[in-house]
Amino acid sequence: MEGMSFGGIIMLMISAIFIDNFIFSKFLGCCPFLGVSKSPSTSLGMGCAVTFVMTLSGAVTYCLYEFILVPAKLEYLKTIAFILVIASLVQIIEFFLKSKVPFLYESLGIYLPLITTNCAVLGAALINIQEGFNFIYSVVYCFASGIGFTMAIMIFAGVRTRMFFSRPPKSFKGTPIALIAAGLIAMAFMGFSGMKIG
Repeated sequence: MEGMSFGGIIMLMISAIFIDNFIFSKFLGCCPFLGVSKSPSTSLGMGCAVTFVMTLSGAVTYCLYEFILVPAKLEYLKTIAFILVIASLVQIIEFFLKSKVPFLYESLGIYLPLITTNCAVLGAALINIQEGFNFIYSVVYCFASGIGFTMAIMIFAGVRTRMFFSRPPKSFKGTPIALIAAGLIAMAFMGFSGMKIG
């Protein structure tokens, strides 16, 4: 993608948030989506952490790929290199939350280290390379994908909060009804799949 315009950036953002949503369209990052979506506040914290890591990793992995791996002809190491970058960024965020926002750190629990292996974060970095995005498009795409992830997990958290007061059949309580709700939300997002941007 050579050309860069404000309109192109807006279209890329709309596409990443709604049409190619990582949760409802690409089905990446479903582990934290199901695990941390019981509370809207925790979901927002997780979404913000994923967005921050995804955006920063998009910038760092682009530079790593273009200025180190490609000149050294080590492109085949991109997946391993990207995982190392993401793991380092997650450690930095974990130290920050532990010292500055302990409540959020405790509520995220085991799911914060799981961002290291969150396939949505790694997927965004790899898609940047696959699509041939330049630096600006890479950062914008990762940021918008993080916003889409946050929106998806917040919507699901709202639905699960409402389900707490419902009385589903005994066999549907817990995870089964949560998966059905997630499927219905994903079907609603399929309405965006027919949209063509650009």
